[in-house]
Amino acid sequence: MDLIDSLVGIAPGSALDAIRARRAVARDQSEASYRALFAPAVPGELSLAERFAIGAYVTGLHGASPTADHYRAALAAQSPALSEAVAQAIAATAGTGPYGRFPAGPLSAEDAPGAEAALPLAVAEALGPRLAAALPHAHFLVFHPRDAAPERFAPLLAAGWSTTGIVTLSQIVSFLAYQVRVVAGLRVLVDTLAEGAA
Repeated sequence: MDLIDSLVGIAPGSALDAIRARRAVARDQSEASYRALFAPAVPGELSLAERFAIGAYVTGLHGASPTADHYRAALAAQSPALSEAVAQAIAATAGTGPYGRFPAGPLSAEDAPGAEAALPLAVAEALGPRLAAALPHAHFLVFHPRDAAPERFAPLLAAGWSTTGIVTLSQIVSFLAYQVRVVAGLRVLVDTLAEGAA
């Protein structure tokens, strides 16, 4: 059983367990990615608390879910004070998205304006300079993927992030987007199978 199984509530030997077993490589790689990003043997530039703070923030932006609950609990175990600051950051910056502008052309009809993250001063101070830069960047990746540009890295670099750290931050946000959607999709399938069996 991997984390996704746990978050979905997949019992060993169940029909959904058998379905996931058909994609064993994907299952194994999903778990390996989670462990590499959130339980590395050597955390490096990003502490475990920072990793779970980003995890709790990004999954919180996606809305209430077992996945968000997991990262919130993991962060609270690392740092209750940081967990509270992240909860306040989510409340202050939640949105619906995606926002942004496409290059001029047929897709411009889908352009959508939307606010970027603006953390309250007290929340930014509680997070510390590194996370106060990282969370708005994560918000941008979640809600403004169309507006990516090299200058977006400047606040992170100014807050002490290295290019390697920025890559890891981006990998975390990308992985979380995948994980949230896989868990949500599998939970729908659980409900569908339960309805079919009723």
